[in-house]
Amino acid sequence: MTDRSVPPLVSGLLNRDTDTRMSESALDEAWNDPSSMLLRVRQGTVPVRDRGAGHNDDAQAAPVLLELIPATGERTSRHLFLGSTHDAAVFGVELGEDEHTPEPTGGWQYPFVIGDSLERLHRELLAVAFALTNWHRSAGFSPADGEATTPIQGGWARVDAHGREHFPRTDPAVIVLVEHEDRLLLGSNVLWESGRFSLLAGFIEAGESAEQTVVREVFEEAGVRVHDVRYVTSQPWPFPRSIMLGFRARLAPGADPDHLVPEAGEISELRWFTRDELRNPPPGRTLPMELSIARWLIDEWVAEGDRGQ
Repeated sequence: MTDRSVPPLVSGLLNRDTDTRMSESALDEAWNDPSSMLLRVRQGTVPVRDRGAGHNDDAQAAPVLLELIPATGERTSRHLFLGSTHDAAVFGVELGEDEHTPEPTGGWQYPFVIGDSLERLHRELLAVAFALTNWHRSAGFSPADGEATTPIQGGWARVDAHGREHFPRTDPAVIVLVEHEDRLLLGSNVLWESGRFSLLAGFIEAGESAEQTVVREVFEEAGVRVHDVRYVTSQPWPFPRSIMLGFRARLAPGADPDHLVPEAGEISELRWFTRDELRNPPPGRTLPMELSIARWLIDEWVAEGDRGQ
């Protein structure tokens, strides 16, 4: 069973273990510990264990597990220290396209495919691994002078020739559940297939608060004003490097719910949905993927109606 009390990719089960990452000797000791494991990432995919491996009960009822292999050989700057679990240190590495590696028993899978079926801890490991590998791929040179940088602190920072430290970029974005009279406002992006809808969202601009972004983005994308903006929760979204800040808001007094104006070039359609329409989408209607905070917020809103809230 997956935990629905927090969005996917959030578990709190992984110890980021700052003390270990700050010490080269501690990193070597963790790497050489026989219990240490390695998570491989290859071209946006992760290795998955065969769902039937090690299970005598119904394999379909078992959560999907990432396939972690023993950390062997020499530790290099490519090996990223993801953190520690209750019984092992876990490292990550991004493999080259033609790099030889043992084939996982369950094959290589995209995170969006295995999605919410992953075990909670493994969802968090995946999020950390992608956040770090995506950043390292684009951070090989200093933005200050263009000189090469090298990984330090177990992969949680890079340093340039002048000793300047550079840290992973995280771009904050808001995503908002807009309510009005027991209906929810969803939009369809112009780049999506017909019938796919999600919550409105956008990046926080320079000098702007998250609450200001909510009001601005909804007006830009839907042409209506909102008020009663309330923060709910957040979710890392390392595809490539965002943090999604989840909000709820209500249509502002005096705003016309029928006067929706889709933003040209970005939103193709806007619609209000009832709980029944979201609980049982008709054929041809697609909601956000289960791995996303958008789907979590929608499902929570639908569940509130089921609970009579």
